[in-house]
Amino acid sequence: MSGVILLSSQVNLDWSLIKETFMWDSLKYDLLKLMIAVICGAVIGSERSRHGRAAGMRTHILVCLGACMTSMTSIFVADTLLNQVDVLRIPAQVISGIGFLGAGMIILKSNNVITGLTTAAGIWATGVIGIAVGYGFFTGALISVALFLITITLFSKFERRKRLAQVFYVEVGDMYQTNRVIDEISALIVGEHSIRTIAPRSEKSGNIGLNVVIERRGDLTVNEICEIKDVVFAIED
Repeated sequence: MSGVILLSSQVNLDWSLIKETFMWDSLKYDLLKLMIAVICGAVIGSERSRHGRAAGMRTHILVCLGACMTSMTSIFVADTLLNQVDVLRIPAQVISGIGFLGAGMIILKSNNVITGLTTAAGIWATGVIGIAVGYGFFTGALISVALFLITITLFSKFERRKRLAQVFYVEVGDMYQTNRVIDEISALIVGEHSIRTIAPRSEKSGNIGLNVVIERRGDLTVNEICEIKDVVFAIED
C-alpha cells in the first residue's frame, strides 16, 4: 500500500515539474518574441525620427509590439480551444486596420507636394513585421528590417538625384530670426524657388519650420543650410 502511495506522489511530482518547465520555456519564448518586436520597431523608428518624421521610435515600437501580440494571442487562443479557431483572423485585421495610422501621416502641402507616403508605408510594414515575429518567423522579420533600412537609405538617394525639384525642410530655433534666415537661404539658391513657413516638426515652442522648394535641382546641400545661424537642423525631403 505504501508503495502505491509513493508511486502516486512521484507521478504527481513529475507532472508538476514537467508543467512548470513547460510554462517557463513558454514564457521565455514569449519574452523573446516581444523583445525582438521592440528591437525591430526601435530600429525602424530611429531611422524615421532621425529624419524628423512625425512617426518616430515610440510609434513604430508600439505598432510592432501590438501586431506581435495579436499573433501571439491568436496562437494562445487556438491552443486553448484545441485548434478550433483560425489563427490568421486577428492579425488579418491588423494589416487592414493599421491604415488609419498611415492616413494620418500623408499630407498634401500647398505647393502640391505630397509627403508622408514613405512613413505610412513604413508603419504598415512595421505591423507586418510584428505579426511575423509573433508567429515565430524571426528570420523573415529580421531580413525585412534589414531590407527596409537599405530601401530607405540607399534608394532615397537615387530618387533625389532623378527628381527635378529639390525640397528641403529647415527648422529655425528662433522664430524672430525667420526673415533673416530666409534671406540667407535665398542667397544660396540660384533660380526660381519658394520658401514658406510651416509648423515645426520638433513641436518645440519658439521654433518655426521652413519648406524650401527649388524648381530645378541645384548644388545646394543640407550642410550649407545648417551653417546658417539659428538653423537647428535641415533635411532634404
